[in-house]
Amino acid sequence: MSAPSGALLLLPTLLGHCPPQRVLPAETLALARATTIFLAENAKSARAFLKAIAHPQPIAGLAVTEVGHSPDPRHFDRWLAPTFGGHDVALLSEAGCPAVADPGAALVARAHELGVRVRPLVGPSSVLLALMAAGMNGQRFRFVGYLPQDRQALIAAIGQLEAASRGAETQLFIETPYRSERMLQTLLEHGRHDTRLAVAVDLTTDSESVLSLPISGWRALPPQAMPALRRRPAVFALLSATVQPSGRGSGRTPGSGRQ
Repeated sequence: MSAPSGALLLLPTLLGHCPPQRVLPAETLALARATTIFLAENAKSARAFLKAIAHPQPIAGLAVTEVGHSPDPRHFDRWLAPTFGGHDVALLSEAGCPAVADPGAALVARAHELGVRVRPLVGPSSVLLALMAAGMNGQRFRFVGYLPQDRQALIAAIGQLEAASRGAETQLFIETPYRSERMLQTLLEHGRHDTRLAVAVDLTTDSESVLSLPISGWRALPPQAMPALRRRPAVFALLSATVQPSGRGSGRTPGSGRQ
């Protein structure tokens, strides 16, 4: 088989309702509009995105394959086959960057095995945007995805995250929009008073809000100052106050930790 001349494009999508040009660079938009073959986590949302970016071809005529939340490896070679004919194939998540807190990593790995060029395109990542706005340690951080749904397991997981963050490692996690209120309430009930908690909601949209306070500060907020989380996508971040991100007192000179 000849080497593929097409590429697998990792195409970021919108995090919410906003003009595409606000968050997607011109080159990303141009490549998306020039592509006709798409692998989508959700076909409906992918078509809505392609319509929003004013794809020049009729949306119904584009090849949009729904790969789901757990893409089946048995189909990877078939999905990537167009790249051997010189066609680019774009992978899209429902929101944000594919293969980051979303499906796609295994497909990307198979593309590398086949010699297919992988092109990550610039676009919004809710995890990184939340980290940027949290005022926490951006040198060391961990994204842990979803926490347990069972209440006791969730309480235990919060304690484990606080313990892990005492090494100055920011902990980031997400929740489905219809459980975000429950997540915040549990954090405020069971988190340490001096743990810093950030909640980033509706990032990149007109209703965006980011609030970062010690849990004691959260508990003191009047109800009207609390973020409205009902059915809104949110990213949570926490960091124990035991060790500060600045690294003061370590005896290091500025930049000495860089390799």
